[in-house]
Amino acid sequence: MASRNIDIGRIEELRALLTEANDAYYLRNDPTMSDGEFDRLLAELSELEHANPHLADPDSPTRVVGGGTIKGFRTVPHSRPMQSIDNTYSVDDIRSWYERVVKGLDGARPQLTCDPKIDGVAVAIRYESGRLSLALTRGDGRKGDDITAQVRRIAAVPLQLSGEFPDQLEVRGEIFMPVDSFDRVNQQREADGEPLFANARNATAGTLKSLDTSVVSKRGLDCIVHGLGDISDLEAEGYGDFITNVKSWGLPASDLVQPCESIDDAVAAIQEFDTQRHGLPYAVDGMVVRVDGFQQQESLGSTSKAPRWCVAYKYPAEQGQTRLLSVQWQVGKNGTLTPRATMEAVALAGTTVQHATLHNIEEIRRKDIRVGDQVLVEKAGEIIPQVVAVVESSRTGDELAIQPPERCPECNGQVEQEGPKLYCINPECPAQLRERIAWFVGRDQMDIDGLGEKVVDQLIEAGLIRHFADLYRLKEDDLLPLERMGSQSVRNLLAAIEASKSRGLARVLAAVGIRNIGRSASRTLAAEFKDYESLHEASIEALQSLPDFGEITAGVLHEFLHSPMGQEVFDGLEEVGVSLISEAGPSAGESPFAGKTIVITGTLESTDRRELTGRLESMGAKVAGSVSAKTDLLIAGEKAGSKLSKAESLGVEVWDERKLLEVIGSA
Repeated sequence: MASRNIDIGRIEELRALLTEANDAYYLRNDPTMSDGEFDRLLAELSELEHANPHLADPDSPTRVVGGGTIKGFRTVPHSRPMQSIDNTYSVDDIRSWYERVVKGLDGARPQLTCDPKIDGVAVAIRYESGRLSLALTRGDGRKGDDITAQVRRIAAVPLQLSGEFPDQLEVRGEIFMPVDSFDRVNQQREADGEPLFANARNATAGTLKSLDTSVVSKRGLDCIVHGLGDISDLEAEGYGDFITNVKSWGLPASDLVQPCESIDDAVAAIQEFDTQRHGLPYAVDGMVVRVDGFQQQESLGSTSKAPRWCVAYKYPAEQGQTRLLSVQWQVGKNGTLTPRATMEAVALAGTTVQHATLHNIEEIRRKDIRVGDQVLVEKAGEIIPQVVAVVESSRTGDELAIQPPERCPECNGQVEQEGPKLYCINPECPAQLRERIAWFVGRDQMDIDGLGEKVVDQLIEAGLIRHFADLYRLKEDDLLPLERMGSQSVRNLLAAIEASKSRGLARVLAAVGIRNIGRSASRTLAAEFKDYESLHEASIEALQSLPDFGEITAGVLHEFLHSPMGQEVFDGLEEVGVSLISEAGPSAGESPFAGKTIVITGTLESTDRRELTGRLESMGAKVAGSVSAKTDLLIAGEKAGSKLSKAESLGVEVWDERKLLEVIGSA
């Protein structure tokens, strides 16, 4: 029993730690953990989850792509999931991956391809009839932010394809800031008295967030295409052929792609490139090794998070030594106190490192980290710092043990330890309230446009909001005195707040900050329960029987729903008119598309392909990009091309757009 409790505590700790690291890296562009440390902790979590399948959670970092969408940008579903790539740090692991590939291909030893892994921001770029029509960030893998206007300002990305191109084409690639551009931008920021960017990836992400698209041109962003998202007619049989096509269409692609006949060739390519990568005009943190053939890729498939047919080798990290000066404790939305280290600046891989997370008090104790210590700092992937260890031989005796705070640094409230983490237990803590409200109004939750962090801070400081429901009691007279809030801004904000009342049960569940209940779990609950009342009446056993709900998630949810705080939250929201009714359509199990693999091809007249993909997936279908023997149904629009011919040759059922819409409408 003791071992099981340890496992449960460690699983919760790792999930929280990795989720926070994902948010810091993808959303705030302020990384707190190295790639190596992240992957080590992710592997530990995966092993614990495998050993404890009853603790499954669909929102675990082992099952979702890191990142999310950004407030202020339109969110658009991807044509097909935009996954990440699994990382490895040793040649032995590369060989082990290859043997798994061979086993998955029934003994066939495939040709491989190696190309540099650029450290930038992932992007999907769509062309319709040869013209650039859409560009999206990876986001959460299912949907991304529309950055079409920004990508149009990247000189390397053509607005019109050249040569003979497919009618519909989506490519995936990496947007990055070249080393020279990064140096120039930081020199100008220093001259202007602005804070410097920590690294080129952060600078790239920050630039793409700017609604002023001229900033993209001024900062000289670049792009390289390295993958295929969706295509109306694919003539290439493998990745190498595809890259040749990419170049013929006028798209930017790497000249460093290397075909490899064997795993030995791939290992040699990795080792040779280690001496070349430092001279490249952009940051590279590894080498991607992939199966070249597209049919073999399709056969190998993918997990919920990453394809099985490729892997990224990461080069060893650069290390440096510096002194730990102080530790600050930051308060999160659920009251978690997270220690952040401030160190003497140290140069690593061309950037300056001064801050790092220390994760939690138990991690500090395990590594015996003290203020004044000389610490070893590492930058895995040449980008993100972590404190690896203490240099005990450098101790003078003047170092000070790091003591956990007894009172909250924000509200002076009581602090308690639960497992390895510290919590402020004061529900009125202003830091928690600020984080909870900021989360509640976010795009993937209640999506209240105009309620940015500064406005939230002003509302809290003015005493206008202490609970979620207070947002819906705000009046024009409350908002007009706030800084930068004119009459039109106030009217827009009140309209956005009013509109959010109808978001439905799934959005509310994701918004109120119940531990372990994220977007995926919220959608599962809304599909099962028609309203909050029926959810409230559900037993722990009923919750635990839901797909991907384990003992912990079900228990935490049930406890929250029946706690005084939980009842106050939902009673308050219901009182002000927020809908607590599920807006889910027929469950996936009742859908005529449940469990079917569907391919869409050709031009659709009355519906958008991305919206259709999202609708079919919500009804239980898997939407694939190419036709194979596993395809159950092909949706053929105008100019369907080779996919239609292949489907007919395989005996795959084919529907036109009209029949599809009729079936969807009657479902």
